[in-house]
Amino acid sequence: MDREHLEAYWAKNLNLIRNLLVVWAVVAYVLGILLAPALNGIRLFGGPPLGFWIAQQGSIWVFIVLIFVYAARMQALDREYGVAD
Repeated sequence: MDREHLEAYWAKNLNLIRNLLVVWAVVAYVLGILLAPALNGIRLFGGPPLGFWIAQQGSIWVFIVLIFVYAARMQALDREYGVAD
C-alpha cells in the first residue's frame, strides 16, 4: 500500500473512532448524567426512570453496540483498501 492510500485509510479509521466516541460520550455523559434529572420523568414500562436506566444500563448497551459497529465498519474499510485478512 502506498503512502497516499495508507494516509487515507488511517484518516477514515480515525474519523470512525472519533464519531463512535462522540456517540458514546453523548449517551454516557449528556443523557446519563446531564439530562438524567429531566429524563427521570419518563418511566420504562412502569419500571425504572429513563435517566437512571440510561446511566446504569443504556450506556453499557450502547457501548457494546458501538463495538460491533466498529468491527463491521473496519472490516468494510479493510476490504476497501485491500488489507483484509
